Amino acid sequence: MVAAVAYPLAAFTGLGAKATAHAVEQKTSILKTALPAETSYLYAPDGKTVLTMFYEEYRQYTKISDMSPNIQQAIVAAEDNRFYQHHGVDPKGVARAFVSNARSGGVSQGASTLTMQFVRMALRDSASTPKEVQEATQQTSLRKVKEMRMALDVEKELSKEQILERYLNSAYFGHRAYGIYAAAEIFFSKTPATLTPVEAATLAGLVKSPSEYDPITSDQKDATGRRNYVLDRMAQLGYLSPDAAATAKSQPIQLKLTNPPNDCASIDKKYTTWGFYCDYLKNWWSSQPAFGANRLERMDKLRRGGYRIVLAIDPKIQDAAEKNVGAKDGTGTPFANGIVLAEPGTGRIKAMAVNRTYSLDLSENGPSSNPEAGPKVKANYPNTVAPLLGGGSLPGYQAGSTFKMFPMLAALNSGKTLSTEFNAPYRYRSRVYNDWQPTNASGAMTGRQTMWSAFGKSVNTYWVWLEEQIGAEKGVRLAEQLGLRWRTDVDREHAAPDRAPQWGAFTLGVSDATPLEMANAYAAIAADGRYCEAIPVNMILNRDGTPAMYRTPGGVQREVAKPRCRQVVNADAARAATDAARCPTGDTPARGSCGGWSTADSVRGTVGRPVAGKTGTTDSTRSAWFVGYTPELAAASFIADPDNPFNAVGDGQSQVPIGAVAETLRDALKGQPTREFTPPSDQIVG
Repeated sequence: MVAAVAYPLAAFTGLGAKATAHAVEQKTSILKTALPAETSYLYAPDGKTVLTMFYEEYRQYTKISDMSPNIQQAIVAAEDNRFYQHHGVDPKGVARAFVSNARSGGVSQGASTLTMQFVRMALRDSASTPKEVQEATQQTSLRKVKEMRMALDVEKELSKEQILERYLNSAYFGHRAYGIYAAAEIFFSKTPATLTPVEAATLAGLVKSPSEYDPITSDQKDATGRRNYVLDRMAQLGYLSPDAAATAKSQPIQLKLTNPPNDCASIDKKYTTWGFYCDYLKNWWSSQPAFGANRLERMDKLRRGGYRIVLAIDPKIQDAAEKNVGAKDGTGTPFANGIVLAEPGTGRIKAMAVNRTYSLDLSENGPSSNPEAGPKVKANYPNTVAPLLGGGSLPGYQAGSTFKMFPMLAALNSGKTLSTEFNAPYRYRSRVYNDWQPTNASGAMTGRQTMWSAFGKSVNTYWVWLEEQIGAEKGVRLAEQLGLRWRTDVDREHAAPDRAPQWGAFTLGVSDATPLEMANAYAAIAADGRYCEAIPVNMILNRDGTPAMYRTPGGVQREVAKPRCRQVVNADAARAATDAARCPTGDTPARGSCGGWSTADSVRGTVGRPVAGKTGTTDSTRSAWFVGYTPELAAASFIADPDNPFNAVGDGQSQVPIGAVAETLRDALKGQPTREFTPPSDQIVG
């Protein structure tokens, strides 16, 4: 026995050098503060309703004071009955294992104490590379020696209670249950504080071999036998009386299973239609440097960091959005009708809805409408998880004349006035853009126009001419400042600094955009030119309850969930643009004349309060848009076939986005006091 107890020290001297000793000391210091991976929770805006979770290992860290003494005693009885007598390494266990291993010529017994097991799990959980994981778990004498050395050091730094707490939060119990909180919930649908001796013994028995003693899928005879062994050990150690142990052993294992949700596809059934918003949150998270250097690191943080995330979605607005795009009953069509609503002044996204069901199950989907896709490619309806509303990798849809807002805003910000006049012809020859000859949608648009009337009627030739006056690149760069991104090769090519001055068709909306981008860009105009990055959260807390922070380029620490805003255009220019944008909706601008008619004159009557916005259609009405806003909300809606952009929605459906926005704004703002837009100054009116 003396030889066996001395073996760790002798082996450490023989197998490792000073460098190894130094590495062990470094790792021991890490173990004192290292925490195991923990589940992140996604909450509704009330901060209480759990929508879903994100995890690789389902775990919620639990203090030992919140654990039943039964589970503490059961795990000691099952795994290390001399836990309170040794100092990290059990001499008797080492001697027994040494003799057994010497006879077998391998590692047949481990002699691992609870402390040594904790060291192994902590090294595994804190590993940053596959090699470190392998080193922490491989069955070698050198690994065992290092483990013993660290266990001895850990016991000098942590109390038995602290070690037991960390062990019970790290152990794997099977069925993706890591730690006692997850095990108690998954197997018995209860908390660790309420575990009975029978339940505690069942769970403690799983640690040795979660699959062999699994009471769910394996023979319950094996699970019961292992449980009874633990109960007998508890009785031998004085944790249970012999009678109590006998009574417990006579009881069958009674499970009450829980299957914890994981990721957006398993969001609570009451909130299934929030799946697209949840998916947007994930995509947003993966772009935040606060959570890692790259997408992989950031998603790893989400699944292992133990965050508490409260969404910015507004249930009332979301319900209105879902109703008005047919999210629950209009999913059987290749044409996707979606809507996004953003809050001016914060950038918080208040709702996202589309006439699709968020689901990974595509078995009921028919073939794609894209003839080039092939018969085996599934359509995007009724089920999909594709980010049709933005925030993901899809480029979006051509947004048509909604883009006229960008050159108008750039012109106003450059000193042009709302009264800027041009005698717009039906066809206009642009010598700036290589004799390009755009036309208007109707001959009725011919004649002298101002920004008010040209925007209200959507006069193409006026906006091409105005774009020439200020330079197309100003509109392109302004759109970028308002959050638009170019995701196709064609768009990136045209938006490049050397090509943007010749991108005359930009004002006609030939570029792809997403409803998320357009809603948030127009929200900046509603906020007097103050652009706020789109954000899907009200709050993000670290596992210790503190707000998640990030460091700005200037070195200032700020909360990740706080709005990030900047003034993009001057307030007067934004107010002037809004005044012109009241013309398409049938509203009355504060200062000018809309010219007698407009492209969406029903909107003002439907919304029932001051409203601005812009329609947009593409060639042959392959897609149709409407973006509208009040001082409180901005909404962007589209209709298009995401699978096949050449599958035209047709003129008959061009009113669908107009109705979706108008009715959603009406329903979302019902009961709220009416707010007026601030009129532009005399100087910018002209």
